[in-house]
Order: sequence, then structure tokens, then C-alpha cells
Amino acid sequence: MRQFLLFFSIILVGLLFISRLFYLQVYTSNEHNLFEDNAIRKVYDYPKRGFVYDRNGELLVANQPSYDVMVIPREVEPLDTLEFCSLLKINKAQFIKSYNKARHYSPRLPSVFVSHLSKEDYAVLQEKMRKFRGFYIQKRSLRNYETTIGANVLGFIAEANQSIIEKTPYYKMGDLIGKQGVELSYEKELRGTKGIKFIQKDRFNRNIGPYKNGKFDTIPEEGKDITITIDAKLQAYGELLMQNKRGGIVAIEPATGEILSLVSAPTYNPNLLVGRKRSKNYTKLYNDTISTPLIDRGLLRMHEPGSPFKALVALAALQENAITPSTSIYCTGAYHYGGRKPMGCHCGGGRRELNMGIAKSCNSYFANAFRKTIDGQGDAKKALDTWSKHIKSFGLGNYLGYDLPIGKRGNIPDAAYYNKWYPDFNWGATTIISNAIGQGEVLVTPIQLANMTAAIANRGYYYTPHIIKNIENDTLDSKYTVAKHTSIDKQHFEPVVQGLFDVYNKGTAQFLRVPGIEICGKTGTAENFTKIDSVRTQLTDHSIFIAFAPKDNPKIAIAVFVENGYYGARWAGRITSLMIEKYLKGEVTLKHMEKLVLEKSLEEEYAKPYSGKPFRINY
Repeated sequence: MRQFLLFFSIILVGLLFISRLFYLQVYTSNEHNLFEDNAIRKVYDYPKRGFVYDRNGELLVANQPSYDVMVIPREVEPLDTLEFCSLLKINKAQFIKSYNKARHYSPRLPSVFVSHLSKEDYAVLQEKMRKFRGFYIQKRSLRNYETTIGANVLGFIAEANQSIIEKTPYYKMGDLIGKQGVELSYEKELRGTKGIKFIQKDRFNRNIGPYKNGKFDTIPEEGKDITITIDAKLQAYGELLMQNKRGGIVAIEPATGEILSLVSAPTYNPNLLVGRKRSKNYTKLYNDTISTPLIDRGLLRMHEPGSPFKALVALAALQENAITPSTSIYCTGAYHYGGRKPMGCHCGGGRRELNMGIAKSCNSYFANAFRKTIDGQGDAKKALDTWSKHIKSFGLGNYLGYDLPIGKRGNIPDAAYYNKWYPDFNWGATTIISNAIGQGEVLVTPIQLANMTAAIANRGYYYTPHIIKNIENDTLDSKYTVAKHTSIDKQHFEPVVQGLFDVYNKGTAQFLRVPGIEICGKTGTAENFTKIDSVRTQLTDHSIFIAFAPKDNPKIAIAVFVENGYYGARWAGRITSLMIEKYLKGEVTLKHMEKLVLEKSLEEEYAKPYSGKPFRINY
């Protein structure tokens, strides 16, 4: 038996080796091993990125052919660098930088050496590529913006950075990914899925054909087309009106929450961030720290809401039975409280009920309403928490949940907030009375103001604002189709809506009326402070206006914010009326008003280090 032991041992070891080889050759011949196999070249086939259309079917973003020069560093052989650089229109320093970057990423994996060649450059280079071992040309599609508007909405695409590549294995060095706007929000839908071909190489590193006859190859899956809610004509008009001004416009369809217009000024042409000049242009835009064209003011600009906030102060007071529509006060031109400096008012003075309090923007009326809401309930802290919940139910003080990738939550203070501010002081309504007129510690963004306006227009509910209208062969997220209700009972909205309507009829916006359209609106002014040489200095006030129209069955709710724009009706109000008429009528009849806005530049105002005396306007 012992004489067969060696024989059996040899047979057993042989079977083990055969079994292991069989396992490696058959069962582990999968995609993961293919990617790590140095004898197999991986060639990606990039899909066409999905198109972007506006709500009326107008094509906004398409594709154009682009060509990248790829490099596999370990395969590069000595070459005429001067000739190669001349063909690529780069210098030797750029050649060395790109080569070292590629080698650092991976000596054996392909990466982009020079991106976005034009068709003309590609045609010249293709004939001579055989001379440059280790380099090859890869075709892909590049964005082609069929418009010059909506850069902040559309966003752009750029190379995925190392952080993204590490987080998401789908992306490789040189891959393009959406940045900002819908390009980022709907990246997965727009990008599609890459295809891949596995090419077998011989021992001399030459391609000898598809690996296993292309058994493991995949074809690319094109990105999905999307339709966004933006009305391109309204967006273009809004950007035109905001030329030479800074600020934001947000318009929403109250019945759906669809964003009709999202203007940020100053803006830029989205075509600047396409092609080989993208990086240079982006750096220039990024370094413009004065105009900041890359900042979406409609989503990121936080400011005090001013008098438009009075509509919510009224609704909260009505809900808490602190006032009724017939509650009246006599305004003497200022509101006196607690032995402090009076709160000035420019409503003209006289007897004020809710309707004319809104129409004339009476500070005294709303200071009185706020004080009764907070101090009239016995426990100021508990009352403020209740008030805060009412205000937040309109979407203020949070991110709203819209489908754009950036935003700020603003601030709606509650009792805990002031307990931190005044730990040893028994604060009450008079301590925080500035909140009554949209000053104080209340902060909002333009999109929050527009959403608040939509909720009032709907008499108590709103839909989460969103930019997506349709995704090819897909359904919309249900969160955009389910109404969110405020904490205010429906019956309280009508007197407030009537007050907003009378702002146009007999209030602070009488000269902004649009023939044939019943508009409800509210003028507003936000104080503008900055630090100059460490001194808190007041600059020219910001101009704010909110509105919706028509009064019944509203089609548009809008908020306009113009930095350093003086009082609310002056510029924000005019822009609002023009935008509403443009959307509802398709044309503008207020030609004199339009001419005034188009010809007005605020650039001189922005250039001033200081302008105006410290005072408050509440129109």
C-alpha cells in the first residue's frame, strides 16, 4: 500500500491544480477580472447625453461631437513632442503636466490627455496618430446649448474630480459629469450608461481583436430626454429686465408648483462653459467676486423679506384670534412701544383696518397685530413657538425640498432662538417687534418668497417647487404632486387676498396696474447693511415685490428681488408687473414702463461704497 502512496499524492496534487485552473479559467472569467487584466484593453463607448426642453417643447440643450486624446502612459514610446504639441495646440509644459497627471492616475489605464478637440483638429490629428504610440482618440458628445439664457438653471458639465471618482465607481478619469442646475440634479437620467469593448492584446502590446469575440462587450444606453418647467420666453424676458442689475426673479405656477422662471442676475452665456475654453472661462467667472455670476441669487440670496412678510403676520394673527379683519388702530406716523424709539411708518397716517393696513403697508398696524399675537396670549415664549410654526408651514425656514442642487433654509426664529440671545432677560413682543414688518431676525430666499406667495394664492396650500416636468419613459416623483397645507384655516385668506388686491387698486402699487389683469401683490423694502472699515454702514435698501395673478384661479406667483433697488415698487414692482403681463398675455403693452426698466442701470449704485442715510421705508 505504501508503494502507491507517492503515486496517489502526485495524482491528488495534479487534480487540485487542474481544478484550480479550471475555476480560474471558467468561473472567474468575469467582468471584474477583465478590468484588472493587463492583457486586455478597455475601450469605453460614451452614450449621447439626454436633451433638455422647456415646458413648451423648445430645445434648450443638445449635443455636438467632441474628441478626446487619450493616453496609456506605460505604452507611450519616444515621440516627436514638438510635432505632437503643434497638432494638439499645446506647449511642452502642458504636455508634461498632462502626461504626469495621467501617469499618477494609472500607468496602465487610459485617461484624458487633451479634451474637446474640434472636428477640424480631429481630422488633422487622426491621419498622424499612428506615429504616436500609447495615444488614441476617443469620440464623445459635448453639450451644445441652443440658447443663451438660463445658465443657472441648466448648469454645465465638466470632468469628474478624484473625489467623485472615489465615491462613484461608474466614473473614470476624464469622464464628464453634470455640475449645477438640472445637469447635476438629473445627472443619472441625462448621462445614460457607458458601453465597453474588451480588446485582446498580444505580448507586444498590439491589439489583436475583440476578447472572446466580444462576448463581454456592452453597448451604450443613451441618456433620457427631460422637459423642464421653465418657460424659455419668460426666462429670457426676465433676464433682459434684470440687465445691469443684481438680484433674482422666481415665478411659480401655483396649481402645480412648477417653476416658470428662475432668473439670477448678473448671469452668463452657458456656451462659455463648453469646449476647450471652458476651464479658462470658468476661472474668470469664479474670480469675479463683485458680480458673482456663478451664484444663483434666486436660491442662495438670503435677506430680510420686508413688507411682503406682513401678509403672514396678518394670517397668523387671524388664526390665533389676535385680530379680526375689522380690527383697527390709529396710525400717527409711528408705532410707540415700551419707552423705546418709535417704529417709523410712511403709510400716511389715519384709521387703519386690515385691508388698508396691507394696501398702505402700515407698520403700526402690523406691529400691533404681532404684539397681540405674542403678548396677548399670556405666555410669550409659547405664543412665539406657535407663531413660528404658522410661518414655517408656508415653507419658510427650510430647504423646501425642490429638485435643484443648492439652497439655503433662511431663518424663522422661535422661543429657543431668543432664549439663546437673551439668557438673562425676560423678552417679549416688543423686544422682537421688527419681525412684525419683515425685518429683525427673519431671513428668506427669493424662491421661499415665491412659494409663500403661491400658498397665499391657493388659499392655504402649495406644491413643492420643482424644475422637472417630464422624464422620458419615467414618472415624476410623487412629492411634487401632493399638496402641502399650511396651518392657517382657509377662511382667513380671503381678507388678506383682498388686501393684496387693493395694494394695486388703492395702495402702494397703484401705478403698477396691468390693464385686463387682476393682480394681488405687496411692495417691500429690506434694509441693506454692510461693514465698511469695521463700521456697520447702511447702504441703499433692496427692492422687493411679490404678486400673483389673476386674483382667482391664479396662473403665476412671483417674487422679485433687486439689490440696492430703493423702495419695493420702484424696480422690483415694475419688473413684476411686466413679467406677469408677459406670461399671461404673451406680449407687453406697458411699453413706457418696459422702456424705463430696460434703460435703468444700477451699476453706479453698486460702485458706491456708501449711499443714502440710515432710514426705513416700508412701501
